[in-house]
Amino acid sequence: MNQPLYLLLLVLFMATRSVAQSPTPTVILPERERARVVDEILDDRFTNLLPQLMRREGIDMWVIISREYNEDPVLRTMLPSTWLSARRRTIIVFYDNGEELEKLAIARYDVGNLLKGAWDIDVRPNQWDALVNTIQQRKPKKIGLNMSTNYAHADGLSNTEHDEFLQKLPAEYRSRVVSAEKVAVGWLETRTAKEMAIYPLICRLSHEMIQEGFSEQVIQPGITTTDDVVWWFRQRITNLGLDTWFHPTVDVQRADDKEFEHLRTFSKRPDKQIIMPGDLIHVDFGITYLRLNTDQQQHAYILRPGETDVPESIKAAFKQGNRLQDILTEQFKAGRTGNQMLLAALEQSKKEGITGTIYTHPIGVHGHAAGPTIGLWDQQKGVPGSGDYPLMANTAYSIELNAAVEIPEWKKIVRIMLEEDGFYDGQTFRYIDGRQTEIYTIPRKLGYVK
Repeated sequence: MNQPLYLLLLVLFMATRSVAQSPTPTVILPERERARVVDEILDDRFTNLLPQLMRREGIDMWVIISREYNEDPVLRTMLPSTWLSARRRTIIVFYDNGEELEKLAIARYDVGNLLKGAWDIDVRPNQWDALVNTIQQRKPKKIGLNMSTNYAHADGLSNTEHDEFLQKLPAEYRSRVVSAEKVAVGWLETRTAKEMAIYPLICRLSHEMIQEGFSEQVIQPGITTTDDVVWWFRQRITNLGLDTWFHPTVDVQRADDKEFEHLRTFSKRPDKQIIMPGDLIHVDFGITYLRLNTDQQQHAYILRPGETDVPESIKAAFKQGNRLQDILTEQFKAGRTGNQMLLAALEQSKKEGITGTIYTHPIGVHGHAAGPTIGLWDQQKGVPGSGDYPLMANTAYSIELNAAVEIPEWKKIVRIMLEEDGFYDGQTFRYIDGRQTEIYTIPRKLGYVK
């Protein structure tokens, strides 16, 4: 074979091999386009969402104060795409005069194109004086600060910033200072129409990566370990130019005499194990893209020699997991608290003979996000504080739970641990990119009998 032809065939072979190992995912935007999308969404949220939230909670001025490297969680969601952190001390003021919302930055320059700089250092060299002047000019009835017992997301004001601010604030305004918890939680939990137009793509990306990781392109039974697959996921995220908000978990349940303890303790990650035929494997995985997060848990079964499908007992167990999802999402009614939904779902699951554990959480700009907590794995009778928060319209959730089911031939209980991202529009709940209803097989079912 001549050398040029050999080289061409080699290139084609490697290209084909590369595609087979790393299929082209849903389109991922380059950085510049990502920045444009982030800023457009932020502009829309400031213009159309924030005034509604402030009026709903009766706060006409919201002051957010943060210093570089100790950023308020809310402030980080309000910075333009080209700002990766606060600069020096960053102070943002939103003032609702009843007709329009002023968006000000008590800073020496504008914060992007959306927050106008309102500090003339030549007139008032002290930043606190500039903030007080802004307050005195507008005479707000309530000044909201990010202080919260129930939500770390809404508790971003440091003790130092709080004390210095109150020392400067005239006495007549100190009695007007209130917690901005509900405005902050509302800002963080509410998903806009623009966000929900792109969220399905983000959830699809995450699903595609799970399907790729749970395939024979990545897992070779008898050789590949659970830790190998974990690091494959981490590397795949990096290779695609994405990020994640937590380290993935991959674990195994199998027909042996060991009880599966990972979910019960959460005190240590699963041991590194070689994945073998007959194993039921599980992943907990999520990505961050365009400032939104995913959190998903799915399963795959490693076919034994001669098997062409998942054993019926495991399929039946998986159906119980899907049914538990339905039981929970059927409880989604605006105004009901996280604790009310939790207890009602657990009561119904018990009636149907399903041994369930529910630990569902809001998701969005944070992975474990602000909003109603619907159980924690170790608090199945209700969660004080965040569990008492009501379900609001236009909010997203990771429906996270497990069903414990006995597999007769294994003579043990397995846990079907599921997690899928969904959206509640105020009337109905839907999964943003569907949910897993059948266990993947490795290798994939090809439609013929060997």
